[in-house]
Amino acid sequence: MGLKNISNRIWHFIKNETVLSVAVILAVISSFFITPDIEYLNYIDFRTLGLLFCLMTVMAGLQKTGVFGFMAENLLKRIHSTKSLIFILIMLCFFFSMLITNDVALITFVPFTLTVLDMLGGDVKDKTIIPVVAMQTVAANLGSMLTPIGNPQNLYLHGISGLGVGEFMLLMLPYTVISFALLSAWALLRKGEGDVKISFNEKTRIKKKGKVVIYSTLFCVCLITVAHALDYRVMLLVVIAMTAAADYRIFARVDYTLLLTFIAFFVFIGNMGRIPMFSNYINRIINGRECITGILSSQLISNVPAALLLSGFTDNIRPLIVGVNIGGLGTLIASMASLISFKYIGRENKSLRGRYLFYFTVVNVVFLAVLFATYYAI
Repeated sequence: MGLKNISNRIWHFIKNETVLSVAVILAVISSFFITPDIEYLNYIDFRTLGLLFCLMTVMAGLQKTGVFGFMAENLLKRIHSTKSLIFILIMLCFFFSMLITNDVALITFVPFTLTVLDMLGGDVKDKTIIPVVAMQTVAANLGSMLTPIGNPQNLYLHGISGLGVGEFMLLMLPYTVISFALLSAWALLRKGEGDVKISFNEKTRIKKKGKVVIYSTLFCVCLITVAHALDYRVMLLVVIAMTAAADYRIFARVDYTLLLTFIAFFVFIGNMGRIPMFSNYINRIINGRECITGILSSQLISNVPAALLLSGFTDNIRPLIVGVNIGGLGTLIASMASLISFKYIGRENKSLRGRYLFYFTVVNVVFLAVLFATYYAI
């Protein structure tokens, strides 16, 4: 393998895994200031990593069974108008993201939506593909903010905040309700394109219902662990053992780059916290401005790294939870899940990417402004 080929592979990896690459670089640089020692192990939140791994494993298993597509298809059979169809497609992402995470919701329902729009004909699809997929992305990012398991930053921040599951959901409930109202208004006030009848030639069938039972049980085990009613190490052993017995190939579907990103940021944040000059400076910037700092940081580095980074320098976690969640709106990279939809649009038709990005950004800025105003109004 030549040197040029190696450099091309490295560059390709950095382009595809930019956040991980930056996190590793930061961790390595910080290690020159704080020599690696036993304290490094204390930086890492193994409970969060264990929960992330188990939830990703369980969701990959459920997704492979086809249960989500099966539920969506059966729901759409009752739809008779384009307006109702669009409303349901958006709300599928909104409500499912609360339990299956925003990225899994988009991976599941955006391709499903493109298939449904194909059934409506070229004219209708051309008019609706950009607004519908953009609003599905917004819906997934907003619905996921309600629960501790809706997205990775919530899982981590819930763990360090000391909040119960109910307290966390109450904190985010006003923003979720307003988000639902905004999404509903957009969908229901939109001009309809007439009546429709959805009929799937090849119906999605649930593959091996026994596995649905297994993964659903494991999901309940994860929820119990999130609520601190079960030790995460017990959950980890149960999930690994049962998944290996059900289908060991599921482990290949886990996003290990996300886990490595968390580890790298834990190392960087831990090292920076041991440098008094840097730690005191960041504390002065964040103190009393957790929400706005979370929003602005998310626009540049996305909300998961922003949550990991900022949480190391403040004890006021509540406004930070709000900030990095509503901060998932805005730029395309504010929430990395948003890139999933953008990639699907590009695969569908590369010429749509510019118009999609413009529409997506305008809608995100409007929603972000409303939710930020809500934060100051509460």
